[in-house]
Amino acid sequence: QVQLVESGGGLVQAGGSLRLSCTASGRTFSSCIMGWFRQAPGQEREFVAAITSSGGSINYAVSAKGRFTISRDNAKNTVYLQMNRLEPEDTAVYYCAVQSFGSMSMRKYDYAYWGQGTQVTVSS
Repeated sequence: QVQLVESGGGLVQAGGSLRLSCTASGRTFSSCIMGWFRQAPGQEREFVAAITSSGGSINYAVSAKGRFTISRDNAKNTVYLQMNRLEPEDTAVYYCAVQSFGSMSMRKYDYAYWGQGTQVTVSS
């Protein structure tokens, strides 16, 4: 069993920045592929970014590339999502997740454990 707790969401103006954190417990965090997803009202949950256990490989959604940075600190059991140049379209609940197995995936169905989410609201 894995517990994930996200933090760092909030209200920000367009062009601003936020850093989300996700702290894990209950499993060997350093061996897990971690991902960030988001879900806007009335929309499907979508992939944002993922990072391998060592941090050596990273993948981003097209919408995140160049603006968002995923990173992790295995000593703190924490994965981060630095979001810059935020746009109103980035407004959503952001979730971190642990991938079940296999190579790094963008599919939400490949992630077994999820946090409760943190709200990000970007005003225009």
